Amino acid sequence: MEETPALLTGPRWFIPSALLHELDPGTTRAGRRPRRTARDWVVDFSCFLLAVLVGVLAIETLTDNPYVPLELAVADQVIGALACAAVWLRRRWPLGLAVAMTPVTFLSDTAGGAGVIALFTLAVHRPFRYVAWVGGINAALVPLFYWLRPDPDLPYPVTVVVVVLLTVAIVGWGMFVRAKRQLLLSLRDRARRAETEARLRAEQAQRLAREAIAREMHDVLAHRLTLLSVHAGALEFRPDAPPAETARAAGVIRESAHDALQDLREIIGVLRAGEPDDTGRPQPTLAALDTLVAECREAGMKVMLHQVTDPAAVPASVGRTAYRIAQEGLTNVRKHAPGAEVTVSVTGAPGDGLTVCVRNPPPEGEVPPVPGSGQGLIGLTERATLAGGRLEHGHTHEGGFEVRAWLPWGPDGMTGQPLRV
Repeated sequence: MEETPALLTGPRWFIPSALLHELDPGTTRAGRRPRRTARDWVVDFSCFLLAVLVGVLAIETLTDNPYVPLELAVADQVIGALACAAVWLRRRWPLGLAVAMTPVTFLSDTAGGAGVIALFTLAVHRPFRYVAWVGGINAALVPLFYWLRPDPDLPYPVTVVVVVLLTVAIVGWGMFVRAKRQLLLSLRDRARRAETEARLRAEQAQRLAREAIAREMHDVLAHRLTLLSVHAGALEFRPDAPPAETARAAGVIRESAHDALQDLREIIGVLRAGEPDDTGRPQPTLAALDTLVAECREAGMKVMLHQVTDPAAVPASVGRTAYRIAQEGLTNVRKHAPGAEVTVSVTGAPGDGLTVCVRNPPPEGEVPPVPGSGQGLIGLTERATLAGGRLEHGHTHEGGFEVRAWLPWGPDGMTGQPLRV
């Protein structure tokens, strides 16, 4: 199912039907033109009333104009009434209506309001080349029209200049409305492209994480699993082996399987922790969180730390994951909310799990934009999931940001979750 575009945040009844169709094509059935929204009905009725009002005002001018005979005045009013009724067709045939209104407005004073509305509709719904031709012809006919039927109240040059300027203003207004709609559509396309690119980056990050799992498993487990396979094969093909040799092979198989399982837990526990450490130093655990916070305080950050009483009692794999989550959270605060006081909380107990929370209020003042793709949070989510836990992040009600994770901590000191590969 196609998602609703993010730009459709307002009520749909307030959006023009043509723009609503462009923003969300699913609102229109195939082969059918867009249905009028409530806003369209209000606008169309207002345009009809405006055309009628201009026609009524023109009738008073006709009755006082000595250059217009009675028969022509009656015909003028009939043509004007038909032109006002044709305003309701402006959305379906904007170009045809504007072309038809060109000779009609030349023959009828009372059709002037309908002609202006048709020209405005053409400027809103069609490209500039159509507007230039129709608008240019209308402007060129103005001097001839008032030469044949002069206005008794205004001089001829003044009348021509005022009507030409009014025509240009109407065309300019319509083109402005069209440009605004085109800008909204372009922003819609850019928002969709940005959402697609962000989704692709997230999928790529997850794929790279899984590829890293495969590489780690091959490098770390190949030797142990090969040794296990050799001894298992020896038991299969030497059923008559002495009991001592059979027991020794079984012991090797048991130890290899246990070591392989431990290595597999370590791989999943340290995955997505950053670049591998080529120096051979041990990976940090929860016991190193005090040192990390002290380093951040020395760098000028305001950090409040609340953690479990005995960090060393937390399993190494769980503690490593918790440490990396806290580290990434502090890094994000330093980048995106400098000067804000951050609270790091690590709570839990065996059997209940370990909860890690990094929370900061909104930054004070303007913060310069910092380039970032969000891959760190994606990696943390992947890491917590692989460890059997979960991670959530987002803005708080006060405008700050919070990263909260739950990690399994079994009562026996293990992860408390089945191994997932």
